[in-house]
Amino acid sequence: MSTESPFHRGEQILQQRLGVRDKMERFGRQVIRDQLPAQHRDFYAELPFIFAGHADNEGWPWASILFNAPGFIASNDARKLQIKAAPVAGDPLAAAWQAGTHLGLLGIELTTRRRNRLAAHITGVTNEGIELGVDQAFGNCPQYIQHRELLALEPQALPAPDIEGINSLSAEARALIENSDTFFVASYKEADSGQSSDGADVSHRGGKPGFIRVDGNTLIIPDYLGNNHFNTLGNFHETPKAGLLFVDFEGGHLLTLTGRVELLWDSDEAQHFAGAERLWKFHLDHGFYQKNVLPLRWHLHDYSPNTLLTGTWPEAKALEQAEQQREQWRLYKVQRVVDESCDIRSFYLQAQGHQQLTFEPGQFLTLRAMVEGKPLIRTYTLSSAPGDECYRISVKREVGSSDRPEGLMSNYLHRHLAVGDVLEAKSPRGGFSFDASESRPAVLLSAGIGITPMLSMARHTLNEGIRTRSMRQLTLINTARDQSQRGFFAEFDDITEQSNGQIRNYWALTQPGKASRPGRDYHHRGRVTEELLQAVLPLDDYDFYLCGPGAFMQTLYDQLRALGVQDGRIFAEAFGPAALVRASDQPSTVFVPQAAAGEAVVEFVDAKVEQAWSTGDGSLLDFAEAHGLNPEFGCRSGQCGACKVPLLAGSVSYQSEPSAAVADNEVLLCCAVPAAVAGEGVVKLALQF
Repeated sequence: MSTESPFHRGEQILQQRLGVRDKMERFGRQVIRDQLPAQHRDFYAELPFIFAGHADNEGWPWASILFNAPGFIASNDARKLQIKAAPVAGDPLAAAWQAGTHLGLLGIELTTRRRNRLAAHITGVTNEGIELGVDQAFGNCPQYIQHRELLALEPQALPAPDIEGINSLSAEARALIENSDTFFVASYKEADSGQSSDGADVSHRGGKPGFIRVDGNTLIIPDYLGNNHFNTLGNFHETPKAGLLFVDFEGGHLLTLTGRVELLWDSDEAQHFAGAERLWKFHLDHGFYQKNVLPLRWHLHDYSPNTLLTGTWPEAKALEQAEQQREQWRLYKVQRVVDESCDIRSFYLQAQGHQQLTFEPGQFLTLRAMVEGKPLIRTYTLSSAPGDECYRISVKREVGSSDRPEGLMSNYLHRHLAVGDVLEAKSPRGGFSFDASESRPAVLLSAGIGITPMLSMARHTLNEGIRTRSMRQLTLINTARDQSQRGFFAEFDDITEQSNGQIRNYWALTQPGKASRPGRDYHHRGRVTEELLQAVLPLDDYDFYLCGPGAFMQTLYDQLRALGVQDGRIFAEAFGPAALVRASDQPSTVFVPQAAAGEAVVEFVDAKVEQAWSTGDGSLLDFAEAHGLNPEFGCRSGQCGACKVPLLAGSVSYQSEPSAAVADNEVLLCCAVPAAVAGEGVVKLALQF
């Protein structure tokens, strides 16, 4: 067995930087071969075209396309390949069509999104084409490949080729680039070490139209999560040059460019570009616009699922601007209304005149609406995933009883909000969030409307699994009274199916009807118990997420602690004034509340309201509402942070320790009161609201 690494120095450096060096060395030695597997030889033989990359005599890389009838690529020996084709008119590859030239080759089947790559060198040139010796061969995943159907034309039916040398981008070239959803990039490492990992490479890049930004003669390109080989970027590290090939799939033209590149590892712009791990720039040196050179046409069928999870430069710019206005009220239009159960209704909200901001699964949206002639503000957890086109809130209708009034906002939304209506909302926020990239499996436990953040987390985990090809294992256990209150049943089933078992879903019904079928409509009769948890959870180290009524969460928290789960592995969010009483594993520090004032003058600066507060007036949230104000709020227990406002003057006291993060110059209205100040009978407090 060879001791030579399948990766050259540049690839190894980038793998080391990203923390995958050892893993990729082990993996690479298994999948990167010095010969063509039988299935690769069969694959290439069926192709009507193949992409090639090389470097010319002056050290400029170029990407090219070679084509002929299927069968023009053949391999009678696992270490050899024959290609019966010639470069198109104006292709710089024609000057390198000689023995000794190193080529990178990419075979790609756009109808199936299958692709394989190899590195090779020309061993001979014939009247029909070239013969190649194989240096490396490996398969590639189908990510970001758009599904296209091929149509071949008769070459004699084409106009004469028109080749234009360029050293700047015309409006026509710029339009082709900016509207492209696919291009091919050639790169190389000088073949100076004698190792098989040296030489040229050509790679596919895909995204939504608009994923390439053109600034003069410079292109700014996102780099998405890939296979961690870093063939292209590793070559850039060693030789910072690239050759780009843009195919006009409908017109049969080619735009081939060569220039210098620079890697942008920590660009702020990448933060706003969906799916971008980093960016790179291409600075044009020269190129060719090759018109009427392809007797091939392609029809776009659909985009790759991975592509749909990525962004564009216009979206990134709009997102950056929207981030600067995160605290402002913005308009959203109701695009769709769906009943999820007998008492839960979902509203799909589309941003109007601004870019919808992304969010962390588990966060909430703050809404404002006029109800009975007064502005009413409430928070609702998003049940959509961060990558979805619309925000989705799923609202349970709170029916009144003899000891509890009906929910004003929930009933207003259920009775009056319809498709086409517009309401105001602030950007998502909240500390109850979920990291789909964690390797530790997670268990999501919910009851009632507490299912909404869990649905967002599950949808996001599925999307990230598709994007990254590594899915965090989830187990969801949802509790409802009966089948009529069992919301999102079909959606959770679909998530489970698409995840190939990585996301499991269980239903516990406390009062299943006679028509409900065990094992199909539900999995457990009654509430969630320690026995149920032990039955459905294999022995492992889990993170637990809880959401639902206070009593439900406290019971489950106590059960988990009794089963030996560490307090730090349990994350929770309550709806309503229900704080979770925790038993910490760490040496506890006793929370000592600051002394509360007996009397205070509280000023709400923006509202231009100043009122006298005294001990019986309760929290600052209660006090504000009692004086006709409508602050934002969610949990009313110091957990979610929705009621946070800036503190302009004075100080406050928390009578119980809040779990939401709060800075010294901020106040959680729901659990704060004016703090006593030594020597002052009546203290003063100013809040920005």
